[in-house]
Amino acid sequence: MFENLSERLERSFKILKGEGKITEINVAETLKDVRRALLDADVNYKVAKTFTDNVKQKALGMNVLTAVKPGQLMVKLVHDELAVLMGGEASELNLKADPAIILMAGLQGSGKTTHSGKLAMMLKTKKGKKPLLAACDVYRPAAIDQLTVVAEQVGCPVYTDRECKDPVKIAQDAIRQARANGNDVVIIDTAGRLAVDEQMMTEIANIKRAINPTEILFVVDSMTGQDAVNTAKEFNDRLDFTGVILTKLDGDTRGGAALSIRTVVNKPIKFVGMGEKMDALDVFYPDRMAGRILGMGDVVSLVERAQQQFDEAEAKKLQKKMAQNKFDFNDFFAQIQQIKKMGNIKELAAMIPGVGKALKDVEIGDDAFKGVEAIINSMTPYEREHPECLNPSRRNRIAKGSGTQLQDVNRLCKQFDDMRKMMKKMIDFKRDPRAMMRNMPQMPKMGGGGLFGR
Repeated sequence: MFENLSERLERSFKILKGEGKITEINVAETLKDVRRALLDADVNYKVAKTFTDNVKQKALGMNVLTAVKPGQLMVKLVHDELAVLMGGEASELNLKADPAIILMAGLQGSGKTTHSGKLAMMLKTKKGKKPLLAACDVYRPAAIDQLTVVAEQVGCPVYTDRECKDPVKIAQDAIRQARANGNDVVIIDTAGRLAVDEQMMTEIANIKRAINPTEILFVVDSMTGQDAVNTAKEFNDRLDFTGVILTKLDGDTRGGAALSIRTVVNKPIKFVGMGEKMDALDVFYPDRMAGRILGMGDVVSLVERAQQQFDEAEAKKLQKKMAQNKFDFNDFFAQIQQIKKMGNIKELAAMIPGVGKALKDVEIGDDAFKGVEAIINSMTPYEREHPECLNPSRRNRIAKGSGTQLQDVNRLCKQFDDMRKMMKKMIDFKRDPRAMMRNMPQMPKMGGGGLFGR
C-alpha cells in the first residue's frame, strides 16, 4: 500500500539532507519533487499543487530549531498537511436514529455487498448493534444470494424479497421489519452499474427520498485512482453522500483516491477495506495514514488490532504461566492463531516504524507460520506440554512428521527456550527491577534470523 509514493517522498526529502537551513531554493526543489510524486500517485493536479503551496508557505515561515534538521522539519510539515488533506480526523457514523439507516452506493464491482457485510460485522462486534441487511439489488444475477451468504458469515439477519422488482419498496419493507424485530441499524445494499448512468442515479435518488437515510456511504475501489474521484463527484452531485468507504487499500494502490477524494467532494473517508476477510474493515484515521505513507508506521492501529483479538482473562492466565516458566508449545500455538487473526503479517509488520521499508522486497505470505505450525502439530500432547523432553530422537521424528529438516526443529526449540527465559526475566523485572539489572549480562540472545527465519 502506497509503496511507490512512500519511496518517491523519501527521495524528495533527501534533497534537504545535509542542508544547514531551509531556504526558498531548497524548499522549492524538494516540493517540486514531492508534487511529481503525488501526480505519479494519481493525485488530482489541483490538489497536488495546493498541497505543495501550503507546505512551502509553512516551511518558509518557520525557523529551524537547533535540534531539528531541515529534512526532519519538512517530513513533519508534509505529514501534518497530508493528514489535513485526508480530513484531519476520523469521522464517526451517525447512528442516532432508531433504526439508523445506512444506504450503500457505488459502481458495480466496487465491493458494496461485501462491505455491507463488513460494516454490519463491525457495528455488531464493536458497537453492540443489531444490524439488518437489506437486498435491494434486483438486477445483478445472484446479488441476493451473495448478500445472504455474507449475512450468514457475519451472523446478521437479511431481508430479501425475490418476487419484488421495486428496490424502493424492498427498502421500505426492510425498515418496517427492522422496527418489528428490534434491529437498530438497517444497511441497504443497492444496485451498481459498470458506469454512471441516468437510470442508476435516478433509482438510488428515489430510494434516498423514500427512506431518508441517516448515512449514505459511497463505496469506491481505491485502485481506480483518479477515476474513483471523478465517479465520487458525480455521485455526490446527485446524492450528497455523507462519507466514503475506500476498498482494496491493501492492494497495489497508488494512493490518488485516498489523497484526493476529501478535497474534491469535501466528504470524509470513514472506512477503508484492508483485506478479503469480513473483519478487514478499519476506521480511517488521516493522521495515522499520513504516518504510514511517510514510512513512520502506525503503532496505535497495531495495538488496537491486538486488543481486539486478545482476551484479558487469557492474558492474565498466560502471564501466570510465564512467571512460573510453564509457557509451552500449546500456548505458543494459540498465540500464533491470535496473531493470524489480526491480518496479513507483512501489513502488520509495516505498522512498526522503519520495518515497512525493510520488508519492501520480502515476500511474507499468509502461510508465514506454516512451518512452525507443522512442527508443533507433529508433537505429541505430552511433548507440547513439556518442551524440555524433546531429545534428539523425538526431534528427528517430529522433523520427519512435519516435512521439515532436523535443523528447523532444533532452531525452533532453541529459540522457543530463549524466548521462554526472556519472558521469565521480564516478569521478574516487574517484580524487582534491581534484580533484573543485575542479571542483564546473563540474558539469552535470540538466534540470528529471528523466530521464523532461517
